[in-house]
Amino acid sequence: MMTMRGSVVCCCCRGGGSGVGTALPTPSLFVPSASPRSPSLRRAQSISVSTADPEVRDEASTAPLTRRRRLILLRHADSRIGDRFTKDHDRPISKVGRKDAISISSKLQQLGWIPELVLSSDSTRTKETLQIMQEHAQGFSEAEVYFVPSFYSIAAMDGQTAEHLQKAICEYSRDEILTVMCMGHNRGWEEAASMLSGATVELKTCNAALLEATGNSWDEAFTLAGLGGWKLHGVVKP
Repeated sequence: MMTMRGSVVCCCCRGGGSGVGTALPTPSLFVPSASPRSPSLRRAQSISVSTADPEVRDEASTAPLTRRRRLILLRHADSRIGDRFTKDHDRPISKVGRKDAISISSKLQQLGWIPELVLSSDSTRTKETLQIMQEHAQGFSEAEVYFVPSFYSIAAMDGQTAEHLQKAICEYSRDEILTVMCMGHNRGWEEAASMLSGATVELKTCNAALLEATGNSWDEAFTLAGLGGWKLHGVVKP
């Protein structure tokens, strides 16, 4: 299934089907090893963001261009508890969350980290976070968007989010897409950011981890970087 830029699709896997349990195709990477809470992980440093050309080539080499691929892992904005009949999945964002969503969209746009593809949990709070970002930063409204129901459940499963995100990105993306944003929940999102970067990453609500690897495709980028090999540019906060 393909969409035009700015369109929105709600599905669990790109070939069709529905439901949280639908499996994504299995790529060749991710044999989980270290826990993101391991003492060997380094603490994430303050943000230092590159806006350089996304193509890399050794000056003395005739090798083909290698593309920089940027991954934004964004946790949803702050949410309200709701009444006793409101399910966790259906909790809306709070007034603070709305302000934070506006702020984070502006900061990401100023830094030049605008996704061409957005993969998001289908929870109410992630949908509302994205909607507000689209309303206040034009770049976000031009991205392709897919809501992936399994992003909601996978975040609660220890050690599985990083692999699941890789499978989703490689399934939904294309080689010409260089910046992808995945929106979801803790504990999985900060765990995935930690496993991919090898740093200890803390993601509070509406925090975005900015990661980068190189490869001529997303499959190649994940293969070459592996676990711990993604460059962490920093964590953007509202």
